[in-house]
Amino acid sequence: MRTLRMLVLGTLTHAKQISRSPFEVTIALVVPIVQATLAVYLFRAGAEQHRLLEAAVGAGLMGVWSSVLFGSGGAIQNQRWQGTLEMIMLAPRRPVLVILPITVATGLTGTYALLATLVWGRVLYGIELDFVHPAAFVVAAVVCVVALGMFGLLLASTFVLMRNANALTNTLEYPIWLVSGMLVPITVLPAWTGPIAAALPTTWGARALREATTGGPVWPSVAICLGISVICLVAGSFALTHVERRARAAATLALA
Repeated sequence: MRTLRMLVLGTLTHAKQISRSPFEVTIALVVPIVQATLAVYLFRAGAEQHRLLEAAVGAGLMGVWSSVLFGSGGAIQNQRWQGTLEMIMLAPRRPVLVILPITVATGLTGTYALLATLVWGRVLYGIELDFVHPAAFVVAAVVCVVALGMFGLLLASTFVLMRNANALTNTLEYPIWLVSGMLVPITVLPAWTGPIAAALPTTWGARALREATTGGPVWPSVAICLGISVICLVAGSFALTHVERRARAAATLALA
């Protein structure tokens, strides 16, 4: 119960901290709207009016991924700049329990992107929010946010080790959402991207949301997404402990 309480309070604290950042708020407000607009016009130009709702969902998921990726990297970097990263890593808890609330908080704040794109598409473009499996869509959205938080935890280990996490976040944003099939079908991508896509929780989360939207077997994708999330949690825990010890040995933890 103490661990659960710490995770909940830590998540709420970091979510409040993110909401106080003008940069984070501006990105959260503007980027989803821009992505939703581009997605709608892209699908309209391709004469695929029947897939506008799918485009809105994909654009929203892109916003959640961007929030987790930049939020996780930015949070670690901010802790370093504020001189609190050492205290966080020296807390009498395993590093994974201290960093996990940061990544989950970014996922929670990123849910606004999904909601904003759906509302924007409905109000401005008249997209009917006609989900084939509405209840499954809500469950898949929650699982997807959790999965992105776990994936963010795995990435956070490199953010602790690197002096400039933005160098990695800027590189990973577009390739991940492209390979995951958030907006572009995986079938149109080169065959060598298939194994990469299958190993990413973002792929199965996007598939679950798409199947809940248009119809299909939602629960197998949800189960696989959860399974990969657990793997990311375990791998992130070991990786975070390793890089934390390495950063201490090299005396680079506080270097910005």
